[in-house]
Amino acid sequence: MATATRLIQRFRNFLAGRDLQAKLSLRYTEISKRSQPPPRLPVGPSHRFANNYYCSRDGRRESLPPIVVVAAQKTLAAGAQAGSSGSAVTTAEKKPVTPGPALKKWEISKDQPYL
Repeated sequence: MATATRLIQRFRNFLAGRDLQAKLSLRYTEISKRSQPPPRLPVGPSHRFANNYYCSRDGRRESLPPIVVVAAQKTLAAGAQAGSSGSAVTTAEKKPVTPGPALKKWEISKDQPYL
């Protein structure tokens, strides 16, 4: 605003309805006071002087995967037999479940075998 001519300054002040140049002297005095009291923070683990590394203050590093306390089903180790009897346990492999009816086997057309 200081580079504008007197005529432009007066015209701009008239359109604004106030003196725009009066605020220029207060431009840098509106900064907050420097004599503020120190903040009152609760004492925590980060206020120690020793062993206060940044990586140990990061809460994301403190988290661990969930621990299974009780298993829903008892599982046997591979090759172990169920119970104390000597009977062999036969397990049939199950095929994965697919939605819908069973798929038919596709056959290649006999009239165009090279497609």
